[in-house]
Amino acid sequence: MRRIVFAILWILSLAGISFYGGAVSYGFFFALTLIPPISCLYLGFVYWRFRIYQEVESRNVVCGQPTAYFFVLPNDDFFAFASVRVEFFSTFSTVEKLSEHPEYELLPGERYTYETKLTCKYRGEYEVGVKEVVITDFLRLFAVHYHIPTPIKAVVLPKVVEVSELCSIQEMNIFLQREAYGTNTEPDSVVRDYIPGDALKQIHWRATAKAGSLKVRGWIGEDKQGIAIYFDTKRYSEDMQVYLPSENKLLEVVLALGMFLAKRTIDFCVYDGQGMEQRVSGMQDFEQFYQGTAQLVFGKEQALWQTVQEAFAAGRFFSHRLIFFVVQKVDGEIMQITEELTKSGHMVVMYVVGDKVPGEILHQSNERRKIVWLSPEAELEGGL
Repeated sequence: MRRIVFAILWILSLAGISFYGGAVSYGFFFALTLIPPISCLYLGFVYWRFRIYQEVESRNVVCGQPTAYFFVLPNDDFFAFASVRVEFFSTFSTVEKLSEHPEYELLPGERYTYETKLTCKYRGEYEVGVKEVVITDFLRLFAVHYHIPTPIKAVVLPKVVEVSELCSIQEMNIFLQREAYGTNTEPDSVVRDYIPGDALKQIHWRATAKAGSLKVRGWIGEDKQGIAIYFDTKRYSEDMQVYLPSENKLLEVVLALGMFLAKRTIDFCVYDGQGMEQRVSGMQDFEQFYQGTAQLVFGKEQALWQTVQEAFAAGRFFSHRLIFFVVQKVDGEIMQITEELTKSGHMVVMYVVGDKVPGEILHQSNERRKIVWLSPEAELEGGL
């Protein structure tokens, strides 16, 4: 709008000297004509002399955890910087207590320092802080973009979310008791509904007759039942805005499951699409498990199904009663594998992290195979 008004004024001044002439008309015309080159010279000099300093407390930050951050805009010259607008990397990080496009006017010798907090949204490695500075001339007719030559690149670690319960498994308490009291072989007083695959000797006939449906005893420590977590490490897109949110949430789910089990001293095994195998026994192993998970690099060729097939061939599934799958995509192969596992007496929980899951997939969830969809922005408490 300012440029349109300026153009109209310049055309009117040109008409004035064409039809009327005179010192005033010529003076007005030459004043308007000189403004653009003077503004360009001003912007060029400011661009050459402008400096900005920024720093974050640590380049290694945790997703969702505010980190101390500051930036400084100095004016060490003898003329004012009419308008300086700061633009931030806002797709994957946020800066607290700042408007979306803060704008400043710096007088000669003035220095503006802003101390705040920076929060990264997703796990990964990307640029944060000030992206560029937009410098405008004194009449705000023209602007030049000053790109930061060395932006801050943060290495963002996944956060650990503690959940109080796993809502997707109604019978989770039975598995917890079996793991925690592996040496006890006495029958528990808890009676639950019969699940296909339970041993006939566990049927509580008196409770069955009373309820009119099959009931079984919850045996504590009848046999040592293992728990395994298989998760996908394949990258399904080249766009950071697409793959960062889903990969971040996938690792959050894996770590939340690991924290839930480790705090209850339940041993479990973890397998990923890169062939990594790790056994975790309580909180003493959780830190190592976290570091290994945080440093994972997702790749195009990292297919989880190869790891699953190798596990089948090696017979690793036979040592686990409860198996978690954390994936980004669901296809016929994984559905067939999980169905075979349930027929073998395993309980399977599959968390699908993504923007959308077909309804026909979710409808295949049953007592032995739970299929849970989690969006990249979903809260884990109450969702797992």
